[in-house]
Amino acid sequence: MSPGDDMPGPVPPGSGWPDDPATLATPVAYGPEEVRELAASAPSLPELSARQSVCRACPRLVSWREEVAVVRRRSFQSERYWGRPIPGWGAQAPRILIVGLAPAAHGGNRTGRVFTGDRSGDFLFASLYRCGLADSPVSVRAGDGQRLRDTRMVAAVRCAPPANKPTTEERDTCAPWLVAEIAQLAASVRVIVCLGGFAWQALWPVLRAAGFVLPARRPPFGHGAEAQVQSPAPHAPPVLLLGCYHPSQQNTFTSRVTPTMLDQIFHRAVSFSGCG
Repeated sequence: MSPGDDMPGPVPPGSGWPDDPATLATPVAYGPEEVRELAASAPSLPELSARQSVCRACPRLVSWREEVAVVRRRSFQSERYWGRPIPGWGAQAPRILIVGLAPAAHGGNRTGRVFTGDRSGDFLFASLYRCGLADSPVSVRAGDGQRLRDTRMVAAVRCAPPANKPTTEERDTCAPWLVAEIAQLAASVRVIVCLGGFAWQALWPVLRAAGFVLPARRPPFGHGAEAQVQSPAPHAPPVLLLGCYHPSQQNTFTSRVTPTMLDQIFHRAVSFSGCG
């Protein structure tokens, strides 16, 4: 099966979608307690990604993401939509972690890969390419050959939410997936880039739950805001948190975020992390 199949979504696990980490045997979380149990017990990053990708813990998000996958936008009517939660993707031992809000309804929810297939992703991948963190300046769909260099992307909420606004309960229900992912990456990650204020705010309790030591004073979110936290990994150096305005269509069209501004953030991430 390919992303171009003209079939209603969502895509069943293990049915051949490029880079689908799950199979029919992957355990499914149907509520917050199961999310916590399955996230904490995942023995590896690939298995954690698989469990993330089949989660059904938030009824409103499940209903919305699957409705979008069936109805589809007119310009994508000929495409099959992923219609499932979006797992983290990229390097397995990244030095840079990029954290966003949630997948776009017709972007990641369609392609199966966060920040792929929408205007925000176009802006973001162009910068990552210029800064040496991606093989290509564009990312169209899963399996398109794009590769992140020493970098991984995740979302604070794994399902596309209505109006791009997850509820506090949905954020908290999803948080154990991110806690487990960051805990598994603690030995390698040196920089975490937060795209937008939601990601910045959501990250602090996640880091504490993953065992990081936080500063007494947390700086407010802003473009270029910085803070350092101590990794729980033995002998690991401090991890730098970087705030970055989200490359949303509204922000880029109004020049609240420019290519130069985004490049400055990722050049700082590259320099601090020692990538390249």
